Amino acid sequence: MRMYLFKPLYQERVWGGRGLHDKLGRELPGSAPIGESWEIVDRPEAQSVVAEGPMAGKTLRQLLETSASTVMGPGYAPSTPFPILVKWLDCQDRLSLQVHPPADIAPSLGGEPKTENWYVAEAEPHGAMLIGLKNGVTREQFETALRENRLEPLVHRIPAKKGESMFVRSGRLHALDAGCLILEIQQNSDTTYRVYDWGRVGLDGKPRQLHIEESLKCIEFNDFEPDLLRPEGKTQRIAESELFNLTRHTLEPGETLEFAANEQPRLIGVVDGSLREADGTVLPRGTNALLPYAESFTFTATTPSTVLVTDGFGG
Repeated sequence: MRMYLFKPLYQERVWGGRGLHDKLGRELPGSAPIGESWEIVDRPEAQSVVAEGPMAGKTLRQLLETSASTVMGPGYAPSTPFPILVKWLDCQDRLSLQVHPPADIAPSLGGEPKTENWYVAEAEPHGAMLIGLKNGVTREQFETALRENRLEPLVHRIPAKKGESMFVRSGRLHALDAGCLILEIQQNSDTTYRVYDWGRVGLDGKPRQLHIEESLKCIEFNDFEPDLLRPEGKTQRIAESELFNLTRHTLEPGETLEFAANEQPRLIGVVDGSLREADGTVLPRGTNALLPYAESFTFTATTPSTVLVTDGFGG
């Protein structure tokens, strides 16, 4: 095992369900609604654990403390947290309307900046995203509507289809509507400010906490009606930033993806189909794996496959 596969960390969410079992074949704990599967994470409150191979049972933090240069590349400080957090989101209900703090504002609010990308792995006919504001909406109109509990008509809602993608930079007002299975690649952060929650109560039956003051300091109020990125061609760069890059590859059976050693670390996520690595390891749909800096890899599609590759996050 030259790549790292991790045990998923399942998160109960009021807007979740049991769809990760039906759609990805996952064995879910308990009976509560599961909204998120944290696939790769290195945080004080949540640690990915290696699932297989010689390092099975070790956390991602332990991998970096002992093998930072081979996993991330020369000069990567072992104490530096892994910079990316990978999640599956199963949206059976609408998420809260929320915002993540930009880097220049986050410290003053005691939070962490967070930029992310949503890739639509599946979408029901009613699946949609709420992103930004409708053209011409002012901050004053937004605040008035928020006080009067009639915010929804001011928010830009756009249907979401399988294969589409949205880059959600920090400061962008956003929510996912019901009916979407999303692979989220994000900056390593867990700071979310809820500005509106549609009058919903949480799993404990009480209204969920809102962060209106913090949200109003973070929202980009001139972000009007952004559009989804639609799939185009066999290989498509769907996100590019100083934090990470994300490329979609579509492969027919027998086609390969090759990555040389000693270039950079990468993440690979199988959103459709199945891959087989040269050492025989099979990556079925739903798999997310860490490809270390010091190793080379050749993946062959065993069925028609769609793969997301994240790079540009190394030291």
